[in-house]
Amino acid sequence: MRAVVQRVVSAEVTADEGRRSGIGPGLLVLLGVAPSDGPQEISWMSRKIAALRIFSDNDGKMNLSLRDTGGDALVVSQFTLYGDASRGNRPGFSGSAGFEEARPVYESFVGAIAGELGKPVQTGWYGAEMKVSLVNDGPVTLIIDSPQRT
Repeated sequence: MRAVVQRVVSAEVTADEGRRSGIGPGLLVLLGVAPSDGPQEISWMSRKIAALRIFSDNDGKMNLSLRDTGGDALVVSQFTLYGDASRGNRPGFSGSAGFEEARPVYESFVGAIAGELGKPVQTGWYGAEMKVSLVNDGPVTLIIDSPQRT
């Protein structure tokens, strides 16, 4: 599982027919699912993101987590995070789980991070063509890969 996590002042995702979802201060999480991802990766990634100490404390040090601040989370599915552009100019996506395989993993992750935060999270729409806008805070952006299973 791979996530691009961005600390934001605000973030919003829109899709066809005027659907819209957004948050104020918190984290925008772009989530990619690999073919072998399952409960272990979901649990690890949701705990990791909820506990990341990337928000400033009263002394201006990155010492607080999303849990600590009570901020919001917006989770958007993004299979292109596993794109491979090492050969040629057209990326290959064989490292990404298939559409139907990834959906329950994505949905389980959304539920898991909501549980970690103790509140609902906002989402995009799985499989929809979406537009994501955000106001970065910092900017602080991390790429997080779940540990490889042995």
